[in-house]
Amino acid sequence: MAKGILKVPGFDIIKRIGVGARSTIYLAIDQQDQKEVALKRVLYEDPQDARIFEQCETEFKVANKIDHPYVRKCYKLRKSRLMFRTRELIMSMEYGEGKTLEDSPSLSLVDVLLVFRMVASGLNAMHQEGYVHCDVKPNNILLSGTGAIKIIDLGQSCKSGTTKQRIQGTPDYIAPEQVKRKPINPRTDVFNLGATMYWALTGQNVPTLIPKKDKFGLTVPQQRKTPREIKSQIPESVSKLVMDCCENEPKDRPDGMLTVISRLDIIVHNLLGDKLNNKK
Repeated sequence: MAKGILKVPGFDIIKRIGVGARSTIYLAIDQQDQKEVALKRVLYEDPQDARIFEQCETEFKVANKIDHPYVRKCYKLRKSRLMFRTRELIMSMEYGEGKTLEDSPSLSLVDVLLVFRMVASGLNAMHQEGYVHCDVKPNNILLSGTGAIKIIDLGQSCKSGTTKQRIQGTPDYIAPEQVKRKPINPRTDVFNLGATMYWALTGQNVPTLIPKKDKFGLTVPQQRKTPREIKSQIPESVSKLVMDCCENEPKDRPDGMLTVISRLDIIVHNLLGDKLNNKK
């Protein structure tokens, strides 16, 4: 047990493994079942921190409704109150060693597609329960050394059909309906997934409705190129799937993750078939 870091009743703290906005994440042992967990601690220091508390509670609620190997589980949520206000929140979550997709080593084209097939499968499980993730991006996909993935950070998730009161999402991956504060549905995740695939394949971001700005605050014009236009070795079938997912109108995107998975399966099958034929 690490000394001088933190003491939480019911848990043995091993070490600190991450720091975020008003939050710290530790590797710990749950004394009840001796299971390794990621323990997230959030402190209330400013009125704006209420949003972070709200997102943690949302993640806990949604994660407990989803049972899928590619979606990170949450186990316990504990709140400490002082003067009628929650001042500290402790949440234990599934722990797994790995790096985010953003920090992972470069992958082959087939491996990239297989990673996104797993992500699509996890998102489909969420959709089947009536929830939309709303913030799919490279930092919210954990990749283990064995190649398995975990979708994390369900704090912005909501029921399908929800119209959010404020713009929520990550600018480089955000869907148009999120920016316009229109109803959210599974095709919102299709856009977020497509934008993430675009980045994984090209190293660039697909233009969204939130424009990029230079150091002077001026909007930087962005051209909407296909992945194949950026890297000619990307197969047309892959490029088209990504751009179909990134259509501005939800109705023009694939109708759900099962369709995305089906198209990925066909693409991977063809790519592996071509490799085998080339070896003969």
